[in-house]
Amino acid sequence: MKYMLMMHVTGSGDDVLDWRPEDFKRMIEFQHEFDAGLVKSGEMVANDGLAFPDQARIVRAGEGGVPVVSDGPFAESKEFLIGFWIVDCATPERAYEIAAQASSAPGPGGAPLNIPIEVRPIVGPPPVDL
Repeated sequence: MKYMLMMHVTGSGDDVLDWRPEDFKRMIEFQHEFDAGLVKSGEMVANDGLAFPDQARIVRAGEGGVPVVSDGPFAESKEFLIGFWIVDCATPERAYEIAAQASSAPGPGGAPLNIPIEVRPIVGPPPVDL
């Protein structure tokens, strides 16, 4: 079964920009090694980082289907989605193990960040013949 693992960060995310270069480098190296392990195990389907919320837009269909684009309103939250993985695992427990590994990315001084990782099964599109 496929699972989407979503990495949420607290605040504006700008605090990462204040990290010492060696701390940021350590975290990026962790991410690359973590991703390589998922590729090697055959569990990686896709992954990517996301831009900060100031670059996000809300899109609705306007008259005649023309996109109406705005920079909000967004749900009031102290956390935002900063990246994701889609993994293909045999069990939910394995998806939880992978999420825990992602959560333990090193932060300043090498201490684990314990970033919240939301795990959600991907159920696919609904059947056509409802």
